[in-house]
Amino acid sequence: AEVESDILRRVRALLRELDGHHPSCQSDRGMLRWTLHKKIDQNPSTSCVLVRILVKELERAERGDLRHYIIPLLHTLMYTLIQAPCIPDELCARVYDFCKRLLTLPKPFCTIGLDYASRLQVERTAPGTLYQRMVISEQSLPSAPFPYQEKIFIFADPELLPEAICNALVTDTEAAQVSQSPQGCMSCVVTHALQAALGDTCDIHGLRARLQALPPGDVEHWFQQVVAAMEGTGSEGDSDRGQHTARLERIYHDLLGSSPAGNAPQEGLQGTPLPNPSISFHLWTEDEQLWKELVLFLRPLSQSCEPDCLGQELDPLEMQDMLTDCGCCEQSRFSVLSTDSGTERDLPAQEEPCGPSCAADSERSRLHRKGGIKKKLSPLESVALLQAGSAVPGGRPPGKLPRRAGMSPEPAAPLQRLHTARVVLLGDDRILGRLAQAFHSLRKREARRVFLTPRLNLQLYHIPVLAGLPHPAADHTGPEELCEVAGYLSRADPWYESNINTLCHMIPKLATMPSSTSRALVTDLFLTDVIAYYTRMGTQPVCFQVHSVKVLFRDPAQDPAEDVFLTELLTQVQDSPSHRELNTTKKKSSLDGPGIDITVTYRKVVLSDRQKELALSLRSTGLLMKAIPAEEAEDLGCLSVTITEIIRINNLAGRSFSAVANRFKTRNIKIRSPDQRPFTVRLDKDSRRTYRDVISLEVSPCLEPSYCLQKTRTMKFSPHETEDVGLVKYLPKSLLLPINTFAGVMQ
Repeated sequence: AEVESDILRRVRALLRELDGHHPSCQSDRGMLRWTLHKKIDQNPSTSCVLVRILVKELERAERGDLRHYIIPLLHTLMYTLIQAPCIPDELCARVYDFCKRLLTLPKPFCTIGLDYASRLQVERTAPGTLYQRMVISEQSLPSAPFPYQEKIFIFADPELLPEAICNALVTDTEAAQVSQSPQGCMSCVVTHALQAALGDTCDIHGLRARLQALPPGDVEHWFQQVVAAMEGTGSEGDSDRGQHTARLERIYHDLLGSSPAGNAPQEGLQGTPLPNPSISFHLWTEDEQLWKELVLFLRPLSQSCEPDCLGQELDPLEMQDMLTDCGCCEQSRFSVLSTDSGTERDLPAQEEPCGPSCAADSERSRLHRKGGIKKKLSPLESVALLQAGSAVPGGRPPGKLPRRAGMSPEPAAPLQRLHTARVVLLGDDRILGRLAQAFHSLRKREARRVFLTPRLNLQLYHIPVLAGLPHPAADHTGPEELCEVAGYLSRADPWYESNINTLCHMIPKLATMPSSTSRALVTDLFLTDVIAYYTRMGTQPVCFQVHSVKVLFRDPAQDPAEDVFLTELLTQVQDSPSHRELNTTKKKSSLDGPGIDITVTYRKVVLSDRQKELALSLRSTGLLMKAIPAEEAEDLGCLSVTITEIIRINNLAGRSFSAVANRFKTRNIKIRSPDQRPFTVRLDKDSRRTYRDVISLEVSPCLEPSYCLQKTRTMKFSPHETEDVGLVKYLPKSLLLPINTFAGVMQ
């Protein structure tokens, strides 16, 4: 009874925090969920108590229409259920029925309810499957029945975060991986699966001792046996839980030998800890670093740098282009003078073959030149061949594709997204601006040569971190303005606010604590667990519109610049560099006031969604475009523009000037300086992304590069067609940046 009342008190504290009643101790903010799960980890036998309490609270929230409680409680319940040693089927059935009732609610309730209902259906048939699949994918364990792999990439900008924080985070993420080994993770899977199936009759201590004494090869053998039994249940019509239990009981007997299942000591259920996911920490120093890391995740460095493995199915130009694009092989690209005449008689003499088989291989691999022009494979065909070769476990294809004229390559196997990259961005809005740039570059690269898209599931996450600012965005930019995206996500998703946004100031404090045993305990357990919880349970994206900007410079010889931004664009009047221009500016300012004359052309956003073109001519000292709305109910695709207009006032005392803020919403806007007076443009609050000597700029929603490419191809055949026709109609038009939270935007 005491344990149950303590758990109920902790759950009610979580709900009070969702209502805005934060704990009296500020240091407890964001740690209530973590302390609750850690208490269950210390006493796994109480996991059933927590699940039962959470089910009751969910049903109470359903009756009282307290929808903002449902998703946090459901995430907490599922995270407990995955790690629980054994949950009664009647309790799982209650959770399953509740998830099915969520299907009648709007998004995101129906989406999350459907996802969890399908998972629970699998878990009820084969208890322990969710735990097993999570460990296999996160640790990239070899498993033919479940060949999925996941990895967490943490990116931080070293110019935006102090070195002490970066070093501490590197140390903590590396320390979390040191204590884990593939054999240890396999033992966890075997132990948890057998205990989930056998319950109290499983001798957990004897099982762990037996697995620890086995050599790594034997541990992998029993791991594969358990995985085959778990994944086989329900796959071929075999959905009987009794047969599944009997199958695992036989494995249990074979593993322990003479020790029968009924002689287990009655010590209650013992938990099996969930291993930390595979995490790598990266200091973001190169523009293409994100793309390179994703390519290396799909194809490790040892494979990427081998021309036979990477380009066996590609011609030399395709292979060299891929190596150059990848950048993981730091090789220079030299021009080579060809001495090949193109005729067979000029080929160098072949060495004598070692035997009949070698002679046959040599004959098959000879280069046969025929009349005609060689057809260059399309990017899709080339990458399909590349992916077919890399799908083989060893990385090398089973044999060389025929190069003989007239023979087409074998059809490639259908592609599957077996890899999931979970990219976590640590920092403020400025690193998200870099992410928008990298994401746009990645989409452009994929439009030209598709490689990652068919094989990689990319998930993006954001953890706000504010510390000392070595590169301040501006003198007037405060901490709240630097985390507008995190603020919007917090308003849209209260569970994100409770668990993630509260880390904004906590991570710098934890990372800069003196190096000691207490610091290691706090950071290793807390930070790693919070990042793991966020990436495991945060599956609902909030999509932000990326905006493109085209900048024209004062110097006609300077090419226009094109860039993208996510959060805001700021323009300010630029100081004149020369004394002559400075004197002219002072005279004009005394007559017309401060600032410069500009013309603004924009499409006003109206409720009817009709396009209304407006034009303004005014004098201004600058303008600010914000893409993140102040309220979650507002449209994420609109820009809130604020222009500081200078108005001249004539009175008896003389001429005076006042500044008035003009505000409007738009999606497309053009700004031009008629008298060629320059101004500066700063993107995403980042002083490093400032353009000078600008006389004109144009802002519009950024289009998806694949849409632009297909539109261009369509226009070649239908130049007079204004509407989207053919494949273009079914492609996403706008480039959206999805950032995952626990609930998305709650309706």
